[in-house]
Amino acid sequence: RFARATARVAPRLTAAGTATPAPAQAELHSGAWPEPDLVILDGGKGQLGIGRQVLADAGRLDVPIAALAKEREELFLPDRAEPVVLEQRSQALFLVQRIRDEAHRFAVTYHQKIRERRAVRSILDEVPGVGPAKKRALLRKFGSVNGIRDAAPEELAAVPGVGPTLAERIRESIGASQM
Repeated sequence: RFARATARVAPRLTAAGTATPAPAQAELHSGAWPEPDLVILDGGKGQLGIGRQVLADAGRLDVPIAALAKEREELFLPDRAEPVVLEQRSQALFLVQRIRDEAHRFAVTYHQKIRERRAVRSILDEVPGVGPAKKRALLRKFGSVNGIRDAAPEELAAVPGVGPTLAERIRESIGASQM
């Protein structure tokens, strides 16, 4: 849950080199997150600078922060001009890479779920009176919009919360054949 929130509110570096951290700042100020021991960013100097600014704006410069650039696996730290280059086979590098990879996995999974939810939109979403719960109940009972289209009005009306009036509205909206 924490990783998802982190991915959701992470500030983005825009083409102009500015941050869009308002959601992150709100979350940091709200106390909704546990106090972090360390913040590791995916990126280089630019992301480190933006991350430090977000922490500064939130009054949290006491939180250690670092950024890991993927290409050469360089670790950027505040107040250091040059990155730390960890030995290729070191346990420290392995740990930081695993943290970054897990954050990527979590972010990708989260965004896939969002896309799947958007893709599940159907003609039922356009029917007045059919909300998420009734949509789920109809799809669970009939399996698909085609199954709903083929159902008799009495079968639709028998679904909890639907009734004869809404059943007729559903049939009209999805182009059910008149039997």
